[in-house]
Amino acid sequence: MQYEALNLAQGFPDFPADPRLIAYVNEAMVEGYNQYAPMSGIYSLREAISGKMEALYGARYDPDKEITITIGATQALFTAITAFIYPGDEVILFKPAYDCYEPAIKINGGIPVPIQMEGKDFHINWEDVRKAISPKTRMVVINSPHNPSGNVLSEGDMQQLQALLKGTDILVLSDEAYEHLVFDGHTHQSVAKFPDLASRSLLCASFGKTFHATGWKMGYCTAPEELMGEFRKVHEFNVFAVNHPTQRALAKYLREPENYLQLPKFFQEKRDLFLSAVRQSRFKFTPCKGTYFQLLEYEDISGERDVDFAERLAREFGIAGIPISVFNTGQLDHRQIRFCFAKKRETLERAGEILKKI
Repeated sequence: MQYEALNLAQGFPDFPADPRLIAYVNEAMVEGYNQYAPMSGIYSLREAISGKMEALYGARYDPDKEITITIGATQALFTAITAFIYPGDEVILFKPAYDCYEPAIKINGGIPVPIQMEGKDFHINWEDVRKAISPKTRMVVINSPHNPSGNVLSEGDMQQLQALLKGTDILVLSDEAYEHLVFDGHTHQSVAKFPDLASRSLLCASFGKTFHATGWKMGYCTAPEELMGEFRKVHEFNVFAVNHPTQRALAKYLREPENYLQLPKFFQEKRDLFLSAVRQSRFKFTPCKGTYFQLLEYEDISGERDVDFAERLAREFGIAGIPISVFNTGQLDHRQIRFCFAKKRETLERAGEILKKI
């Protein structure tokens, strides 16, 4: 980085993946699983995902016809958009939004229809969604747990979305990359839990985010058979096959549900450590409900725009965060900076010491 700042900006851990998972990858390589995997992914991994989805969300996805392994959640999202969005199709999405959605929509000729979430807690006004739906609406993109805000959609939110779309041909693209990172007793409300939503949804998830190995770029998509058939028509020719030994390792790792069931506690402890470290600072915060991102408000410190304040944090204080206005409609600025707390204890404690001096 230009200022050699402590990096709490990018969303990746600075601690290693489970040594057992790394050993499983090495084991698969030594055993000879170094050639192409099946286009849709090895069956044992798709079967493990199916079992996980049924156990967590009560939804049954056919491993053969309704699950595809992808090169991370971002590739799954791009493929889903490419498979279904044609020139002139409108796609509703919610701001602040992860920055891969709009380019994927535009490159396929689609028209993004952004809806700004309201308040500093970023909640959806469902009346705004109703008004945004038109005869050209082809898809709604949702993301929960939400990057960059750290909020989660409630059961009521999902029921309202389901009611709005009932009786239409509108699809849902659900980015659930942080599905296992939900805190304080909140529950992840997957589209898979709501039958009418599930029937029209492509759900994208990330093993890299889940198991602290973002550089592996491993994810998956689940969808009803008729939607997955179209998804695979694109997937086959822009990916064909995903890393084989890593698939073998993940299939074995998923046999032990505790490997993902313990993640809420693991990351909540990191969130709480970070918040404890900044509690005596001049920053304000509401503890995030999910993901591994925490927003800090600095309105008591400076009147600068968040982009300028974030740049000054890196330049003068040696700590890097992300200004939230860059994700918002019209660069709406709530004086908030996003920090990633998927870091080692010493990194978070050092960050706290820096932030307390500001």
